[in-house]
Amino acid sequence: MTGHALPDACALLDGFRSGSTDPARIMADHLAAIETHNPSLNAFSARAEDVLSRAEAARDRWAAGTPLGPLDGLPVIVKDNLVAAGLPTAWGNAALARRVPDHDEVPVARLRQAGAIVLGKGNTPEFAVEGYTGNATFGVTGNPFDPALTPGGSSGGVVAAVASGMAAAGLATDGGGSIRRPCGYTGLWGLKPGIGTVARGGGLPQVLLDFETVGPVCRSARDLALLQSVLFPLPAVASGPLRILAVARLPDAPCDPGILGCFSETMERLRSLGHVVETGDLPLDLDPLNEVWGSIADIGLAHLARRDPAVMEAAADKYKAMAQRGAALTAVDLFAALTRVYALREAVRGLWGFDAVLMPTAAAMPWPAGEAFPDRIDGQTVGPRGHAVYTGWVNAAGLPALAFPAGRVAGLPVGMQLIAGPGAEARLLDVARQLDA
Repeated sequence: MTGHALPDACALLDGFRSGSTDPARIMADHLAAIETHNPSLNAFSARAEDVLSRAEAARDRWAAGTPLGPLDGLPVIVKDNLVAAGLPTAWGNAALARRVPDHDEVPVARLRQAGAIVLGKGNTPEFAVEGYTGNATFGVTGNPFDPALTPGGSSGGVVAAVASGMAAAGLATDGGGSIRRPCGYTGLWGLKPGIGTVARGGGLPQVLLDFETVGPVCRSARDLALLQSVLFPLPAVASGPLRILAVARLPDAPCDPGILGCFSETMERLRSLGHVVETGDLPLDLDPLNEVWGSIADIGLAHLARRDPAVMEAAADKYKAMAQRGAALTAVDLFAALTRVYALREAVRGLWGFDAVLMPTAAAMPWPAGEAFPDRIDGQTVGPRGHAVYTGWVNAAGLPALAFPAGRVAGLPVGMQLIAGPGAEARLLDVARQLDA
């Protein structure tokens, strides 16, 4: 089963509250789903052993009317670059896979404090810097809609688990599109919060500056709002029509025709909901950012190599090469890259008079799971980030973005994203509620 064939987290929690079902039974169902689906999907890089006893304790608390919080007993999966006590934070790396932390990173702690039960860790490419999900330590993760294809990355393990019924919801990160593209490839809802919205702390070293934020991955818009309220409560906002700039293509960047068809349908859907949708070009020159994007990850990995040599010693050769390139760069090179990032953040201030920007989450449909990227899109040769042209600038700009399902092509899900101004997460969640009604 995938997607809407499965109950969402809110439905499960309603059952716990009413007594019509209980966390122990639901946990047993999820464990059975893991046994059925994980051998073909390889979503988990680590599993917790105490989840059934935790679910039984949650059942007793609900029966007594004393739940820990709004998520008590909910089975969730956490991306394997987020620290969770008692489980390795492997980040796809063999050295880190041998270390077991005794604390939770701040967002994980907030989920646990609300009663969520962490089933395990979701597989990710090593250091979470690529757009597919596979590594030499744990292998390749498949897409629930076709296990031979990728679920995207770097949050592929999380989305594969949530979409296939192995977890009710997930917690992931997005440093260049790593929540939005995988959600698009698996028919899920995801929120990439803006910089600073969800607190970090107690985690791994950052590789992508402050671009990477933590957000929820869910089966419904209401689940997204619930999990976000636990991670960081947002103010209520008045519903109203948005003025949306719809950008289907970027200059010289191909996009799959099926995705463009879903984009046109999404524009009409938003118009039918009362929003004003205007088509146009993105009023940004992304070339300066694209020219330095690779060097930012290189420098981040060079810093990681200096801070923890054992981790880089165990890394795949391509990441060692990236770290070596980064080590050869200077502080002046980093400052030059940061100058371009800050210029981008000024250029998006006010979103050119729009409330939001609509774009696809990805330019390509899913490709073979073991390949890092598709080398052709709509007959045109592309490089490693040809499929990812729509997402990275949002991270560099620090803006929040909503990923939502927008149809299917040949049976495979297609996702779209709405990007808003700083602090507008609540507006995005309101639109999500409308779209999911």
